[in-house]
Amino acid sequence: MLTIHSVAGRALATAILACAAMATFAQVADQPGANLPTIVVTAQHLNEERSRIDTQTGASTYTFNSKDIQSAPGGDNVQLNQVMLQVPDAAQDSFGQLHIRGDHNGLQFRLNGVILPDGISVFGQTLPPRMIASMKLITGSLPAEYGLRSAGIIDLTTKGGALQPGGDLSLYGGSHGSIEPSFNYGGTSGSNTYFVTGDLIRNDLGIESPDGRTTPLHDHTKQYHGFGYFEHLFDETNRLSVVAGSSDDRFEIPNLAGVHAADIGAGLTVNGQTDFLSNNLNENQREVTQFAAVSLQHSAGPLSVQTSLITRYSSLNFTPDPLGDLLFNGIAEQAYKRDVAYALQSDGAYQLNESHTLRVGVYAQTDRLTSNTSSLVLQTSGGVPINDVPVAVIDETRNAQYIESAYLQDEWHINSVLVMNYGARFDHFTAFTNGSQLSPRVNFVWQAAENTTLHAGYSRFFSPPPFELVGSTTVQKFVNTTFEPTVKQDDPVKAERSNYYDVGLEQNLSKALTVGVDGYYKQAIHLIDEGQFGAPIILTPFNYRYGQVYGVEFTGQYNVSHFQAYGNLAFQRAIGKHFESSQFNFSPDDLAYVADHYIHLDHEQQITASGGAAWLWHGTRLSGDLLAGSGLRASLDLPNGTSIPNGAHLPYYRQVNLGASHAFDAQGLKGLTARVDVINAFDQKYQIRNGTGVGVGASQYGQRRGYFIGVSQTF
Repeated sequence: MLTIHSVAGRALATAILACAAMATFAQVADQPGANLPTIVVTAQHLNEERSRIDTQTGASTYTFNSKDIQSAPGGDNVQLNQVMLQVPDAAQDSFGQLHIRGDHNGLQFRLNGVILPDGISVFGQTLPPRMIASMKLITGSLPAEYGLRSAGIIDLTTKGGALQPGGDLSLYGGSHGSIEPSFNYGGTSGSNTYFVTGDLIRNDLGIESPDGRTTPLHDHTKQYHGFGYFEHLFDETNRLSVVAGSSDDRFEIPNLAGVHAADIGAGLTVNGQTDFLSNNLNENQREVTQFAAVSLQHSAGPLSVQTSLITRYSSLNFTPDPLGDLLFNGIAEQAYKRDVAYALQSDGAYQLNESHTLRVGVYAQTDRLTSNTSSLVLQTSGGVPINDVPVAVIDETRNAQYIESAYLQDEWHINSVLVMNYGARFDHFTAFTNGSQLSPRVNFVWQAAENTTLHAGYSRFFSPPPFELVGSTTVQKFVNTTFEPTVKQDDPVKAERSNYYDVGLEQNLSKALTVGVDGYYKQAIHLIDEGQFGAPIILTPFNYRYGQVYGVEFTGQYNVSHFQAYGNLAFQRAIGKHFESSQFNFSPDDLAYVADHYIHLDHEQQITASGGAAWLWHGTRLSGDLLAGSGLRASLDLPNGTSIPNGAHLPYYRQVNLGASHAFDAQGLKGLTARVDVINAFDQKYQIRNGTGVGVGASQYGQRRGYFIGVSQTF
C-alpha cells in the first residue's frame, strides 16, 4: 500500500489527467448512445481516419497484430523488446536494450499516433504486449511527420472495448522462479468504450546473467504494469480518448560468484577492511514510469485532425552496496534521476483532391530533470588514499528542456503507379545545449509491375540528445579522490545531424510468398551513442564527431491457410570517429586512438538473422522462432599490450524458441487455452557483452533454457 501511494504521489500530473478523463467518461455514461454494432462501426471508422493522418510512404514498415504476437513462443507474456527482435536488423543488447539498423536506442514510441516522450528506464518495459492490437516498426527514410528520433518509430494501436470486447484471465510461469498473472477487460457503455490490462511479473532472472549460469546470484525482480484506454464517441466524426499507463519495476543487480575485491578491486582499505566477496554484493535499482494522454479527434470529409495533451513521469533510483562497491570500484554511488515531461501534439491531414493530400503538425514539449548523486569515496593525495574513512560527494542537478517542432508535407499521386511524398520539418531544442534544423524529406513509391514495388527516399534528420539521460557528474568534485578521472574534459552532448538514404524492392512471387530487399546509408555528424559508465545502470550519451551506418536487409514471408513463416537476414556496418563530449568517461589511450581512427560502434552486429513459423491445426498451434547474430563488439587486445576499442566482436550465437498452445473450445471448455513454451530450447550459452568495449560496464549472457506453461480463460 505504501508503494502505491508513493508512486501516485510522485506522478500527480498523470493522475490528474486520468481522473479528468474518467470524470468525463462518467458524465456521459448515462447519455443515450448507439447500440453496440454502431459503436463498433464508428470506432473502426475513426481508427481508419486516424491512421490517415500518418503516412509511411517510402519508409520501410514491418507490422505485427495481436494474433502474430500470440502465435509466437511466449505469446503476449514476453516483453515488448523481445517481440521487436523479430524485425530485420534488430540486435539484442544487455538490460533489454534493442538496436535497430545500427542505432543506439534511437526509437520513438507512439500510442494511437500520440508521441510518448522518452523515459529513463533501462530494464523496465512500460508497454505490455497484451495491450497491442497492432504494432508497426517504421524505419528508413522517414516522412516529415516523424522527428526527434531517427532509428525507427514503434507505432502501437491499442486495443479498445468496442473492437476487442470481453476479457481474459491468465497465469503464466515456469523456470527461474517465474510467475506472471495478468488480466484484460474491455467493453462499452452507451457511447463510451474502455479497455484495461494489468500484470505482475516475479522471477529470479530480472537482468541478464553476468556469468552464464541458469540462475544468477541476487537477480530477483518484481514488476507491476497497468494500462487503460478510454474513449467517448460524440458522433461519427468526433471522439475523446484517453490512454494511461504505469509501471513500477524493482531489480536486484546480479553478482558474479566467487570474486574477491582484494584480487581484482582497487586495492583499497575501507574502515579497516580490505576484502569483500562478490556473492554478498547488494545493489538494487527501481524504475517507475507513468504516462497519460488526452486526445480529441475530428474527422469529417477531407479533413482529419487529432490534438493531444501528454504527460509522462519517469524515475530511476540505484542503491549501491556501500562497502562492496567502494572496495571493488573506488566509489559507491547512490543515484536518483527523475524527469517529468508535458507535451502538446496536433496532427492533421487534408485531401485537396485525388492527387494531393496535405499533412501538417506541431509538437511542443517541456521537461524538468532532477539528478542527484551521493557518492562515497576515499580522499587521496597524489593518487594514494590518505585514510580509510569514506567521505560523501554530493552532486545535484536541476535543468529544463524545451522542444518545438513543426512539419508540412504533401503526398502526391503523380499517376496510378507513382507516388511522391515530399515536405520538411523544423525542430528546435534548448537544454544542456541547444540547436535547431530545417530538415527536407522526399520519398518515392513506384509500382513497377503488378507484383513489384520499388521505394526510395532521402531524409535529413535532427536528433537532440536524450535529455533525461544526460550525466550530471561534476568532474572537479572528484579531484583528489579514488574516483578522480584521468581526463577532466567534459564537453556537453550535441544534437545529431544526419543525411539518410534508403532504397528497397518488394516482390510478390505468388499469393502466398513475398520477398524484399532494402539498403540504407546514414552519414552523421555529432553521432549520438550511449554507454554505461560506473556501477549505476544508467546509460550516458556521448558524441562521435563523425559517423557512418549502412547495411542491407533481406526479408521473406509465406502465408497459406493455417501456416505462416517468415525469415530475415541483415548485414550492417556502424562506425564512428573522434569522441567530442563526455570525454572524462574515456581513457587517454582510447581518446587518442579514436581521434584519428574510425572504430566500430559498440552495438554494431554485422550479421543478424531471425525467422519463425506457426501452424494451426484443430485448435492446436505449434510455433518456433530463431534469433542469430555475429555478436556485439568488444575490445581487441594487441600483442604489444595495447587494445583497439571495439576492434573485435563476440562469438556468433543462436537462440531457438519453441511453443505450443491449444484452445479447448471443441472439448466444450469455451475460452480456455493452455500453452507450453521452451525458451532457448538447445540451451546455448552465449555472451551478449564481455565487459570490454566503449561504454560497456559488465559481462552479460543470454537467457539459458527455460520451460514455461500458461493457462488463460476468456469471458
